[in-house]
Amino acid sequence: MVDDGYELYIIAGNRGTGGEGSNGYARTIANGNITVPAYLWKVIVVLPEGTNDLSRINTSTRTIAVIMPNTQDVNQKPWTDYRVSIREVEQLTGYNFLSNVPQWIQDVIETRVDNQYVAPEEYAPTF
Repeated sequence: MVDDGYELYIIAGNRGTGGEGSNGYARTIANGNITVPAYLWKVIVVLPEGTNDLSRINTSTRTIAVIMPNTQDVNQKPWTDYRVSIREVEQLTGYNFLSNVPQWIQDVIETRVDNQYVAPEEYAPTF
């Protein structure tokens, strides 16, 4: 999308404890020094290139959000099957994304689940 003239604002993180790696389920690794997350999430706001970004966010702004379980079989489905609304990510994380955007715009774009078709060979992000 960047090559097509868009700017992407990307926020990502994890939530919960306990995931499945190549050695099976674990809550921590590295002798307990690293917590293994249960879920990985990402929120993307897609804007055409320009200036004054906040003023360019409107009810037509494309947003993409995903929540993926941290399991070995997550790649058995395409990433598009994990798309959710931003509000679902907010419920999972407790964060308030797009808080500087007017509430009436948030109510539209944060409750919508992106359903734009993505060809398998296009935009194959690693989430």
